[in-house]
Amino acid sequence: MNLAEQYTQIRKYSEKICAPLATEDYVVQPIVDVSPPKWHLGHTTWFFETFILKPHAPAYQEFDENYNYVFNSYYETVGNRVIRTDRGNLSRPSVADVYRYRAYVDEAMTKFLNSDIDATLIELILLGFNHEQQHQELLITDIKYILGNNPLFPAYDTNWKEVDLLKPEVGFINIEEGVYEIGYQGNDFHFDNELNRHKVYLNAFSISTTLITNAEYLEFIDAGGYQNFNYWHAEGWDWVKTNHVVSPMYWHNIDGAWHNYTFAGLEKLNPNQALAHVSYYEAYAFASWKGMRLPTEFEWEIAAKHFNWGQRWEWTESAYLPYPGFSKAPGAIGEYNGKFMVNQKVLRGASVATPENHSRITYRNFFHPPLRWQFTGIRLVK
Repeated sequence: MNLAEQYTQIRKYSEKICAPLATEDYVVQPIVDVSPPKWHLGHTTWFFETFILKPHAPAYQEFDENYNYVFNSYYETVGNRVIRTDRGNLSRPSVADVYRYRAYVDEAMTKFLNSDIDATLIELILLGFNHEQQHQELLITDIKYILGNNPLFPAYDTNWKEVDLLKPEVGFINIEEGVYEIGYQGNDFHFDNELNRHKVYLNAFSISTTLITNAEYLEFIDAGGYQNFNYWHAEGWDWVKTNHVVSPMYWHNIDGAWHNYTFAGLEKLNPNQALAHVSYYEAYAFASWKGMRLPTEFEWEIAAKHFNWGQRWEWTESAYLPYPGFSKAPGAIGEYNGKFMVNQKVLRGASVATPENHSRITYRNFFHPPLRWQFTGIRLVK
């Protein structure tokens, strides 16, 4: 598949994700971390317009000069922007306007990608592809939050499956102590935070072959896990009390029976499904209750080739920090990952919302400890 074909395929998938939505669904922003679907569609389009078409396609005419202010996310280098909390206040541009914007940029990008492109631009174009794929995952999880916090619990798509976890091979894999190499190696696309490849020393450890299920987490709830401070970090315990947390996100106890919101609507909790939508605080507390711990990101990367992964983003005990020799690229692209390397935890793997061909063992996702609207899960180490 050439670049133009890849571009078209990726762009169409974003719109396919939004196809089940009503117009009203496109504009909702319930919390700061959840952006309106309309904004995602506009922002990913703005990325291609701003970083590829405007500087590198001489005949290109900007669609609307105001869109730089509306759809810039966090790029200080590029100029001022609507603050993140106000994205849901943008009744204009309309949903129809945003789709016209996408069509306009898509036409220009397809023409550009079918021309003679400077080889030095390929890496930037691929970054744009992967950037849109990241927002596709955010689209899916943001849509779930929007609909899952609607009191009517409307279905998004009854055919969309959140994957059952079968556990025929429950057990632990033993990894010997030693010096291991960590980080990306190869010539395919990767993010800058996966570099540089370097050595780490690991003590011997055992890691579970499977993720924690809903049934296992229910045992923690029934044992009073949310009422016992001993299992929690102080900050996590404050989070539990302040927010009155008693279960994972989307769980509802109705007449003594646990239900959870899925893309098919509100359903009875499937005990065999991989646990999802827990914070780092909850993951840590559950591991503590079990007398175990979470893996470090380095342990996870070394062990991952021995088990199936990809259903849930897996919390690790590692802080999101630069690898040895990491350096930020100049200009706006340097703002992509490096400036977020503070007060966040690394998650490894992928999830059922991750687009095809957008996962690898060295991929480093990162979120703040209380966040749980992504498909986050737990794997234990002892």
